[in-house]
Amino acid sequence: MPPAQDHKRLLDNDQGPNTGGMGAYAPCPQVSMHLKEEIARDVLQKTVDGLREEECPFVGVLFAGMMLTANGPRVLEFNCRFGDPETQVILPLLKSDLYATLLECVNGELSLSLPQWHTDRFAVGVVAASGGYPGSVKKGCVLKGLRDLEGQNNVVVFHAGTAIQRKEDDKVLVTSGGRVMAVVGLATGIEDAQKTAYDSIKKVMFEGIQYRKDIASRACRARGLTYSAAGVDIDAGNLLVNAIKPLAASTARTGCTGDLGGFGGFFDLKAAGYSDPLLVSGTDGVGTKLKIAQTVGMHSSVGIDLVAMCVNDILAHGAEPLYFLDYFATGKLDVGVAKEVILGVARGCSQAGCALLGGETAEMPGMYSFGEYDVAGFAVGAVERNKVLPRTQDIIVDDLVIGLASSGIHSNGFSLVRKIIDKAGLSYDSPCPFSTTEGLQSVTKLGEALLSPTKIYCQAVLPLMQARKVKAFAHITGGGLTENIPRVLPHGLGVSLDASSWSIPAVFGWIFGQGNVATLEMVRTFNCGIGAGLVVGQETAASVMEHLTALNEKAWIIGKVTENKEDIDKVIVNNLESVFCESARKANINHQDENETIKGPKLSNVEMHCRKKMKVGVLISGSGTNLQALIDQSLRQDSSAEIAVVISNVPGVQGLTRAQTAAIPTKVIKHKDFKSRLDFDMAVHAALKEAGVELVCLAGFMRIVTGEFVRKWRGRLLNIHPSLLPSFKGMHAHKLVLEAGVCISGCTVHFVEEEVDAGAIVTQEAVEVKHNDTVETLQERVKTAEHRAYPRAMELLASGRIKLNDQNKVQWMW
Repeated sequence: MPPAQDHKRLLDNDQGPNTGGMGAYAPCPQVSMHLKEEIARDVLQKTVDGLREEECPFVGVLFAGMMLTANGPRVLEFNCRFGDPETQVILPLLKSDLYATLLECVNGELSLSLPQWHTDRFAVGVVAASGGYPGSVKKGCVLKGLRDLEGQNNVVVFHAGTAIQRKEDDKVLVTSGGRVMAVVGLATGIEDAQKTAYDSIKKVMFEGIQYRKDIASRACRARGLTYSAAGVDIDAGNLLVNAIKPLAASTARTGCTGDLGGFGGFFDLKAAGYSDPLLVSGTDGVGTKLKIAQTVGMHSSVGIDLVAMCVNDILAHGAEPLYFLDYFATGKLDVGVAKEVILGVARGCSQAGCALLGGETAEMPGMYSFGEYDVAGFAVGAVERNKVLPRTQDIIVDDLVIGLASSGIHSNGFSLVRKIIDKAGLSYDSPCPFSTTEGLQSVTKLGEALLSPTKIYCQAVLPLMQARKVKAFAHITGGGLTENIPRVLPHGLGVSLDASSWSIPAVFGWIFGQGNVATLEMVRTFNCGIGAGLVVGQETAASVMEHLTALNEKAWIIGKVTENKEDIDKVIVNNLESVFCESARKANINHQDENETIKGPKLSNVEMHCRKKMKVGVLISGSGTNLQALIDQSLRQDSSAEIAVVISNVPGVQGLTRAQTAAIPTKVIKHKDFKSRLDFDMAVHAALKEAGVELVCLAGFMRIVTGEFVRKWRGRLLNIHPSLLPSFKGMHAHKLVLEAGVCISGCTVHFVEEEVDAGAIVTQEAVEVKHNDTVETLQERVKTAEHRAYPRAMELLASGRIKLNDQNKVQWMW
C-alpha cells in the first residue's frame, strides 16, 4: 500500500493529548522510492518470510507502524487490520476492486487480483471530532452541511461516530461518538488535496466540532528554503574536490591535459602514441560489497574494486586503460568517507596505468539512508585496430587455458555471501573463519577479509596482448567461470577445465561448506580462485607462463579448448566436488542441524555436503516438469543424488532449458538420426557412461527402450507411471481410470523391466478421483503427486537404502 502518515495529537503542532488519530495523508512525499524499497525488503518481506518459516499462516491486512529515524526506518507496531485514520486516505487511492482482492486472499490466490493504485493523486483526510474528545463527549448533536459535499468526485466523507435519529416526523443525522467523521480531499498535488479537504470540512457543522488545521502541513512545500537546508551542502562538495585534486594528479599519464574540476576531461590519443586506435569503454559498480564496507567502516578498497571491474572488462578487448571517471552518490556527503573511496580509486588507477580524469559527486537527500552511498565507474581504453581481442578466428581445439589467480571473491556474489553470514549467526566483526594466509588460520576479522580488493591484471597481460601471444582474455565476473569464458569463444568450441590444477582460496571452501552451496552454483556465481582466463596457443604457452612468473603473477594451465558443436555447456569443470570438499574441511564451519529426507547416519554439514553422491542421468522428450522436481531434490544439501547429464531425443524442448538454468550438462541425441532403436539406445548408453552416470531416470521420455538397454542398466533404471500399478498399465492411464470408475488413482515409480510397466515398485502416491474429474483435471493432480514421488524414489536408490535383488524384488538395506 502507499505509505500514509497520521496525526495522533489533538491540537495543531502536535500539541495536546493523544487520540485515535486526527487525520492523515497519503502517499507521503517524504518516503522516497529507495526508502519504500528498504522497508519492503527489510521489514515487510522479512516478516512474511518469518511467518512462513514458523508455519504461522496469516490471511488479512498486515498494517505496519513505522518511525523514520536518522538511522533508517524502525518498526513501532503491527496491526492485523487496516489502520485508522490512515485507511481513509489509502482506500481512495485504490484503483482496483477491494472486494476482488479480499476474495482472492480468502481463496489463496492473491496473485490473481493484486491491488492496483492511482499514482497520480494525493489524499488528505481531516477528522472532525466532538467537543470534549478524547474525554467524555456530548452525543446527539445534529450534523449539517453534508449535502453540500454530495456529488463531488474529489471529496469522500467517511462516517464514524454518527447515527440516524428520529426527531419529530423526520430522520436526522447526529453525532454518536468522539471522532465523528473524516473528510478526505483528493487532488494531483498534496497542497491541493489539503486545500480541498479543509474547504470541505468547513461546510460541516455540529455543536462543539473540533479539528486540526495542520493535517499534511509537513508534506506541503515550505517557502524560503535553501539548498543546504534541503540537505545538499555545496561547501562540502567543494571541500571534497580540493581534497581529491592531488589524488587525481598522482595518476596523470602521457595524454592527460587539463585539471580536475572543469566541465569535462581531455585525453590526447596522439600524445599517447596511438596510430590507428579503437576506443573501448566499460562501466560497472561494486554491488553489495559496499554494504560490508559501510558496515565495517573500510572504504578505500572498494575504490580499487571499482577501477578493477571496469579496466579488467576493457582488457578483454586488448585495450590499454587510458582514463577513468567515477560517480559517487550519497544522501548526506561525508567528505572523509568520500575521500577514502576516491583514494582507493586513485590507487586502482595507478595499478591499471590510467588517469583519474574526473568524476561526479551527487548528494541526494532522501535517496539513500544515513551512511549509505553507491559508486559507479567508467573506463575508456584504446587498442590498435589490428590487435583487438578476442581473436576468435584463431582459437582452435587443444589451445590452452591459463588461469590468473584472483585475490579472493573480487566484487561478485556478495548477496549470497551476506546471506550465508546471516544464517551462520556471524557478524563482520567475528574472527575470520578461513585462512587468509597460506596454511595459517587468520586472526583477521571476517569483514576485513571479505574486503580484499579485486585484482587488476593490466600490467601483467598487456605486454602479452601487444605481442599477440594471447588469443582471448576472459574477465571472470558475475556468472563465474561457466558464464564468462564462453563470451570469448567462437561458435562450436568450449573448454574443459581441471579444478585440481589451481589453488582455490580458502574463502571459497568456507562458502561452499558453510552455505551448503552446490558445486555448479559455485562456478556460475564466483571466480573460485581464477580472476581471469587467457586462451593461448600451445606454442606460446611456455613463454606466457614464464612472463607471468617473472612478474610474480600466480598462474596455472587449467584446461584446454575442446570441440562443442552444439554450443551447450561450453565450460566443463572437472574435479570440482573433491577440491571444494577438501577446502571446506579446512575451514571453521558452524555446524547446523538439518532435517534429513532419508534418516541415516548423523553427518555434519560439510560431511553431508561432501559425501560422494550418486550420479544420475535423466532422459526426457518434453517440458520436463518431473525433471524439475528431480533437479530441486538433487540441489538440496542432504541429497544423495547429483544430476550429471540430461539427454533429450528432441531438440529445443523446455526440459533442456530447465537443466541449463541449473548448470546441468545437456545433450541432444535425435532418434531419427539412427537406423534402429538399438543403435539409438546404444548412443544414449554411451553418453550416459561418458558422464559417469550410475542411475537413470526416465522423465517424460517418449521412447520404449530396448531389452538390451534395460539389461545394461538393470537395477539402476527408474520410470514413473501415472497410475497405481499394477492397475491401468500402458497408455491413456487417466482415461482408463475414469472409465473404470475407481475412487483412487495416483502414480508409481518402478524399476524398468523389458515388459512395460511390470518392474518392481519403489514408491507410490495416491490421488483421489473426484466425481467431476476429466482426464485433464485428474492429470494435473497426479502430476503434483509425481513431483513428490519421483524425487523420493531417486533418493531411496541413490542413498543405498534400497536395491533390486536377484528375485526382481525391492530389498530394503537399512
